[in-house]
Amino acid sequence: MYEYRLYPSIKQVSRLNKIFTHCKFVYNELLGLNKTLWTTNKYDFDSLVMDLKICSPEIGEEVHSQVLQNVSDRLSKSFNNFFSRIKLKKKGNIIKAGFPRFKRKIGSITYPQSGFKFLSDKKLKVSKIGSIPIILHRVPKGKIKTLTIKCNSANQWFAVFSSEVEIPVVIHPSDKKIGIDVGLEKFLTNHKGESVVNQRFFLHAERKLAKLQRINSKKIRGSRNKEKARIKLARQHLKVFNQRTDFLHKITNSLTKEYKIICGEQLNIKNMVKTNLAKHILDVSWGRFYQMLSYKAVTCGGEIRKNPKTRGSSHRCSSCGHYVEEMPLRKRKFLCPKCGLSCHRDKNASMNHIKDTDGLSEINTPLEIQPLSLHL
Repeated sequence: MYEYRLYPSIKQVSRLNKIFTHCKFVYNELLGLNKTLWTTNKYDFDSLVMDLKICSPEIGEEVHSQVLQNVSDRLSKSFNNFFSRIKLKKKGNIIKAGFPRFKRKIGSITYPQSGFKFLSDKKLKVSKIGSIPIILHRVPKGKIKTLTIKCNSANQWFAVFSSEVEIPVVIHPSDKKIGIDVGLEKFLTNHKGESVVNQRFFLHAERKLAKLQRINSKKIRGSRNKEKARIKLARQHLKVFNQRTDFLHKITNSLTKEYKIICGEQLNIKNMVKTNLAKHILDVSWGRFYQMLSYKAVTCGGEIRKNPKTRGSSHRCSSCGHYVEEMPLRKRKFLCPKCGLSCHRDKNASMNHIKDTDGLSEINTPLEIQPLSLHL
């Protein structure tokens, strides 16, 4: 996927908003007709789109035909996912079926095959919209398949291209192995005792966010000042998100380029955020960290191993295996009463991650390696 910033004019923004509105109308109409006709076939939805274009000629005049076909494709896929979740629920999985809902807004539109082309490295021509200025900071590789235009909460427009590329087989230049343990006091600690400071981006911006939120809440709903205050608040949230993303990219790049095998922990973040530390856990973003680490490790020729024995890894001695009962979170130093090992609790846990994953590889147990998710 290649993402680029767009700078549409006022007229082009108006056209884009009209297209988004028409796509929302078509989606909701197809969903409403489904409750009457009870069809989930994409080709049936496409024929219904043709009928809607006849009833409302402005839809065909202002929206590219393949964009409307993509709307019907999205609805048919949502029904397929709904039926697959029902099958999983019948097998005993505790999940929500999630019947497709009517949309209050559309977040993006997609041109599946045609309707767009590059006029130059600064202009992108899109059907029914015009020539939009684009910041092409890198040339997309491979064969471009689709174009998705989206707008975030701060009213910033982006063009996302998906392309087919050949991914070569990469052999990691090193055979080094590292064990890591993530935490709230330190972002991560490795088996050597080296640690990375937790930046706490949200906590540092919390006072400013609270001030902008108060200003936003006092504005009259529907007024222009309300929209200006909302955009200021959204941009501040976006700044925190970008700071965190930049930090995670730098950490994961340094780890995957230096080490071939990275041994971490299997975290159940969904249950962890139910505690009173939810704000701090979400701020540190362990889930995105392991997601980035997984696809970068694979693209660099390495692998990430997640320890299934994560529970109690801070209580077990990495030297002799003795289990220490009294290890509350406030106790940061691990001291084994049996062998006398003394170190930081996170260092002890990271050494346990290496030890446990080595044990799994010796008995040829398949390790959990995250699927490849490329962001080229």
